[in-house]
Amino acid sequence: MCLAIPARIERIDNGVATCRVGEGETFVQASLMLLPEPAEVGDYLIIHAGFAIRKLDLQEAQESLTILRELAEAYEREQARYAQPAA
Repeated sequence: MCLAIPARIERIDNGVATCRVGEGETFVQASLMLLPEPAEVGDYLIIHAGFAIRKLDLQEAQESLTILRELAEAYEREQARYAQPAA
């Protein structure tokens, strides 16, 4: 399963954006060839399978990242629950 993620453009070289995911040190590269409008450094994108598919505003990007963090935390809680031996 693939998941589209929001990320902020840090650099653009030859139609490929290097983007930061959230506030961390995770970077992804994405082709800009599918975007209907030009992208610039500082823009937020939805990236899927190596392609930027849509630009986002800051609020949309923050909301998406918050939801993804909450999903990851819920998954970790479920994994921990099943990892504990039955009483």
